[in-house]
Amino acid sequence: MEAYRLLYPMRTYLIVAGRGSETNVMAADWVTVLSHEPAMIGVAISPKRFTWGLVRKYREFVVSVPSVEMLDDVWIAGTKHGPEKLRETSFDLVPSRVVKTPSIGNALANLECKVVDERDYGDHTFFVGEVVGFSYSKRAFPEGRPDPGAGFLAHLSWTDFVTFSDRTYRPGECR
Repeated sequence: MEAYRLLYPMRTYLIVAGRGSETNVMAADWVTVLSHEPAMIGVAISPKRFTWGLVRKYREFVVSVPSVEMLDDVWIAGTKHGPEKLRETSFDLVPSRVVKTPSIGNALANLECKVVDERDYGDHTFFVGEVVGFSYSKRAFPEGRPDPGAGFLAHLSWTDFVTFSDRTYRPGECR
């Protein structure tokens, strides 16, 4: 057992990097919010990944929030390498609002980030991105709050994924 697996299930995201024919999408669980003001997100990417080189080269990336309906494409993005794998997916790459890296139009949300820092930790590089633009599905985020029934995806273990139920719990309700 690897210790980090004790943190699962974790939300699964898609990291988009690059431009034009060089654009790549990878699946990533190791994504976290670092700051509210300014909005900053961190993502850990192995230097072995094609996306790592694109983030380094262009100094920007997009964090896309996939739905359970996108699971087959998420699996391809997480298990195959290089931009050619995108021909096997149904990702709808669309222009982002601020950055030149495309967003995924059929994702539940996209957060456009400019790299403001990077540090190597063990076998991964932790890229910190300031969120400079975003887009989202009003169906998935009615009134600015996530709808648990929208199909947000979480990685449970190697080949298993889960989504959230429509039931929302509040403190004191589970005793």
